[in-house]
Amino acid sequence: MKTLRLDEVEGIPVFGTLVWKPVRKALGVTAFGINAYTAANAGDEVVEEHTEQQLGHEEIYVVVAGHATFTIDGEEVDAPAGTLVYLDDVAERRQAVAKDPNTTVLAIGGVPGAHDISAWEYFFPALPAMREGDYDQARSILEEGLEQKDAPVLHYQLACVEALAGNRERALDELTVATDGSARLRQHAKTDEDLVSIRDDPRFPA
Repeated sequence: MKTLRLDEVEGIPVFGTLVWKPVRKALGVTAFGINAYTAANAGDEVVEEHTEQQLGHEEIYVVVAGHATFTIDGEEVDAPAGTLVYLDDVAERRQAVAKDPNTTVLAIGGVPGAHDISAWEYFFPALPAMREGDYDQARSILEEGLEQKDAPVLHYQLACVEALAGNRERALDELTVATDGSARLRQHAKTDEDLVSIRDDPRFPA
């Protein structure tokens, strides 16, 4: 048995105002994905806008503190603490914004019939190290992730790390793997500022 308080899990700033807490990894859960999002201020995003079409996950969001407003395919859902929002349609576009300070939303999800670890569990923790210029730490996190899941987005982020660190050859190698596996990443690479140092190379994916 393990017990854990959400406030014991360190929040990781990821995109915009979004702060993500790696609950699954902290507890060592293997049967499903479970992570938390917190918003310090009213108006902050507490679930990023996305669909689950890429991962094929069904999801349950549980508002465990504060008050949120979800937007599901354009429809607003008022969600005070204690509300559960279940989404079994992977194509539904979802997002949530905090109505109260210190709103926390627990996200639970997985592929029906099987759990597949999300690449974001390693992508997100690498972001603060990248922002601080600690490329060794960011590389270590992403390489650990690739040992668990050979995902294009992890190869892509590792390419960004290596490009920023001045490791041109590995950056190009990782970017090739990433873009061969994802047309979306190939398109994103064309304007990603992290890749400026290698964009003039003829091997850069067109």
